[in-house]
Amino acid sequence: MTDRLSRLRTLIDEHHLDGILIQKSENRFYFSGFSGSTGIALVTPAEAILLVDFRYVEQATGEAADFSVVRAERQLVDTLGRVVRERPIRRLGFEADTVSVKLHADIGRTVAPAELVAVETVDRLRWVKDAEELARVRRAVELADAAFTYILSSLRPGAVERDVALEMEFFMRRAGADKEAFETIVASGPRSSLPHGRAADRVLERGDFVTLDFGSAYRHYMSDCTRTVVLGEASDRHRQIYEVVLAAQRAALAGIRPGITGREADALARDVIAAAGYGDAFGHSLGHGVGLAVHEGPTLSPREEARLAPGMVVTVEPGIYLAQWGGVRIEDLVVITDTGCVPLTQAPKELLIL
Repeated sequence: MTDRLSRLRTLIDEHHLDGILIQKSENRFYFSGFSGSTGIALVTPAEAILLVDFRYVEQATGEAADFSVVRAERQLVDTLGRVVRERPIRRLGFEADTVSVKLHADIGRTVAPAELVAVETVDRLRWVKDAEELARVRRAVELADAAFTYILSSLRPGAVERDVALEMEFFMRRAGADKEAFETIVASGPRSSLPHGRAADRVLERGDFVTLDFGSAYRHYMSDCTRTVVLGEASDRHRQIYEVVLAAQRAALAGIRPGITGREADALARDVIAAAGYGDAFGHSLGHGVGLAVHEGPTLSPREEARLAPGMVVTVEPGIYLAQWGGVRIEDLVVITDTGCVPLTQAPKELLIL
């Protein structure tokens, strides 16, 4: 936590602040170690203070060793106002993407005459993972990989999407996951053209594409994986579309390296899909960062100008989606290295016909 606070204080200095408020749950945990659902961290050049209500005083004291824990008398923002006014704080930063209009007004009122200053780069301090973070992500990936192997025997005509999703989630929890990283996606047949098709009551049929998008959370860190299989028999169209997506992913994995932008990484796969005539059927970005949140920066998208750096963990997930027919997505989680990227996901991705 000492190094993380040091980097946060560098951000304070760069924005000419007297302190910064941390309220997003992922950032609050990252900088303090406190895992409770409610609290406000106030970090200044000289102090680190964590404000919590009665429910979390004991927990915060045990988890946030580098912070002074302050119990809120009534509302957190009211106690925050008192704490801020007791200190020489004139410019107070806040996370621009987290604070609502109402909360901004409430905080502004209680900390006056301090000026609130929007800061948009706090999340970027989490983009590069340290060794402990990478170890937790790897374990979350292992749990998801094992869930995919486990569920293959259940993927057969007559199974129900919702039941398949539930079995995967149960397996990951029993194997040691804190929870599923997000709501498990199981989309079969024509529904596999829905990139985020929630598991429904549809019964799997012979000849279906079945897309499974799943992940686990392990000690607060997430994994994210997608695999697409065929039930019973694969048509020439199944095979052709699957091979295009797999070729696009392989091209991206071969070309992703530190120093390129997220836009350039996205193009590695997008160009392959477009050349095959399916450019309009790949409507989402190639990937996104994964860590304490299952969707965080950087993105691998046509709009991302941030450059990749060693230690970043991102998904690589090209897809083709044909409305009313079906779709394919293949997603690996990778870590950026000094020379390229290394897949963490080990689940098989050659076309499986079950």
